[in-house]
Amino acid sequence: MISPKNGKVVPIVLDGKDVEVPEGINLVEAAALHGKEIPHYCYHPQLSVAGNCRMCLIEMGTPMRDRATGNSILEDDGSPKIGWVPKPVIGCATNVSPGMHVKTESKNVLDCREGIMEFLLVNHPLDCPICDQAGECRLQEFATDYGRGYSRYVERKNVKPKRTRLGPRVTLDDERCILCSRCIRFCQEVPKDDVLGFVDRGSFSTLTCFPGRELDNNYSLNTVDICPVGALTSSDFRFKMRVWFLKESTSICQESSAGCNTTVSSREGEIFRITPRRNDHVNDSWMTDSGRELYKSVKSSERIYSARIKNDSTTSDAALLEAIQILKGKSLGVVGSCKSSLEEQHLLAQIAKKTKAKQFLRGHFGEDDGILLSADRTPNLRGALITGLTKTYPEDHLSALSLAIQKKKVNAIIVVGEDLLDSKVDQALLSNIPVVFIGTHENKTSRIAKVVIPSLTVFEKSGTFVNRGFFAQAFNQVVPGPAGVLPDLNILARIKNGLVEDLEQSADINLIWDEMSSVRNSVLKEVSFTQVKKAPVLLNGSKWSDLPFVEKDALHYQSSGKIRVKG
Repeated sequence: MISPKNGKVVPIVLDGKDVEVPEGINLVEAAALHGKEIPHYCYHPQLSVAGNCRMCLIEMGTPMRDRATGNSILEDDGSPKIGWVPKPVIGCATNVSPGMHVKTESKNVLDCREGIMEFLLVNHPLDCPICDQAGECRLQEFATDYGRGYSRYVERKNVKPKRTRLGPRVTLDDERCILCSRCIRFCQEVPKDDVLGFVDRGSFSTLTCFPGRELDNNYSLNTVDICPVGALTSSDFRFKMRVWFLKESTSICQESSAGCNTTVSSREGEIFRITPRRNDHVNDSWMTDSGRELYKSVKSSERIYSARIKNDSTTSDAALLEAIQILKGKSLGVVGSCKSSLEEQHLLAQIAKKTKAKQFLRGHFGEDDGILLSADRTPNLRGALITGLTKTYPEDHLSALSLAIQKKKVNAIIVVGEDLLDSKVDQALLSNIPVVFIGTHENKTSRIAKVVIPSLTVFEKSGTFVNRGFFAQAFNQVVPGPAGVLPDLNILARIKNGLVEDLEQSADINLIWDEMSSVRNSVLKEVSFTQVKKAPVLLNGSKWSDLPFVEKDALHYQSSGKIRVKG
C-alpha cells in the first residue's frame, strides 16, 4: 500500500489487479507506482499537462450507476458493472477515482501506441548514430518497446532546419523535434520567460524564439534535459562524448545555498557535464545554467597544484610541517569558508576551539532570483552555524579580522579558501603576520601567504553540505585530485594534531561523523540560530538529541524547523 502525504488512498483496478494509489494523481504516475509503464513524451511531472503527444493512451472505465436512483449497477455475479469509455483516453490528464478500471496493455492500447509511434517517425531523420541524445533517447526506447518495427511510409521526409541557435547555450536540430512542447511550458512556468513557440502548421510546424528574442535565461539548459529526443542540445556538450561512456556521480551544486541535487558525468578523470538530479524537496528537476559551468574550475589556469613556502615550491608534507611550526604558540585567527564541507568545518572549528583561536567567517551574497539561485552564494553557510564555526550570520567582509590584528589579538592566520585582501583586510596589516593559505585557486592572499597548501575541489572529494532549507545532503567524489594534493580533511587533521598535544585526530569521514555526534550538545548551546536571516528556526522546541543529524545516509523528512537529512 502506498502512503501519500495526505494519508488518503483510493482503490483502482489496474490491468485486472486491485491496487491502491494516492488520491488525486494521474494514471501515468499511478501505474508507475505499481511497476507499469505508460509511455509518454509531452507529460512531465513538474509541468502543466498539455496532452498533445497522445502516446499515453489507455482504456479507462468507471463503475456504472443508475441515473434515477444513484445505485450501483451490478453484473450477474454481483460485481459492479464497468462503463468503459468508447475511445482510449490520455493517462497524463486523467486523475484516479475510486473504483476506476484501467487497461494499459490491451490490444486496442497497443495498436494506438504503434500508430502514434509511426506518426512521430514519419518525418524523423533517424540519425541516431550521430545524435547527441543517443543512449538516453525516449524516442529510441519507445520505438523499440512500442513501435511496429517497420515503416509503411515511402514518401520523402520533410526537411527542417538544423543547427539553429536558440540562445547562447542551446542549439536546435528541428527535424528531430516531436512537438511535445515541454520546452515551451518550462519557459512559461519555471523561469517565467515566455520566449519559445511553434510556427507554421502540420508537418511544417517548427520550434522557434519569438521575433527579437532568444533563449538566454539562466535556466535555458533545463530545456535540453527535458527534451525527450535530440532536438535541443547543449552547445557546450554537443558532440563531445557519447553518454554511455560517461561515469555518473551524485553531487550537490555549490553555486548557492539552494543546494541543487546534481549528476556529474565524467570519463577518465575529466568532467564533461553537470545535469540536475530530481529531488522534489529541494530543486524539483531543475538547476541553473551558471551552476553547470562550475566544473571548469577544476582545470582553471589559476588552479594551485603544488605547495609553496615563501614562494618556493615544495611538497604538501613539508608545507604542513612548516605551517605547524609557524602557527604553534601564536594567537591564531582562523578564517573558515562557507564553501567547505560540514566535516571540514567541524575540524576547523575544533582547531579554533582547542587552540583558543579567534574565528572569522565571510559570507558571499548576491541577488536571489526567486527560483534556485539564492542570495547566499555559498553552499554551506548553515553548516558553519551547526558546527560552531560561527555563532552569528556572517557579513560579506572580514573587517573584524582587521580590528583583531590592530589590537594584537591575532598574530598568525589560517585561511581556508578566502581572499583576505578582497574582504576589507588591509595588506599592510598582513605584512608582518604569517599567513597559512589552504585553497584550490590562486588569489591575492595566496600570493602573499608564507605557506600555501593546495586542496581539492568539491568534485575531487566527498562530504556534506547543509542547504538553505537545513537539508544535510551528501556529495560524492567525481574525479581523482591532482597528484600530490592532499584531501582537505587530511590537511586539517594533521594541523590539529600538530597544534594540539596529546591528540590524534582522524581524517576518516565516518569517524568525524561519530565525533560530531559526540559534541553536538555543546555545539548547540553556542549557536544562536535566531540570528539566521530568512531561515527557519532550527529547533522548534525539540532537543538536539532528537534530531536525526548523525544518520547521514538515511532519508528523514522531519517536521518544519528540524534538520532533515538527505543522503
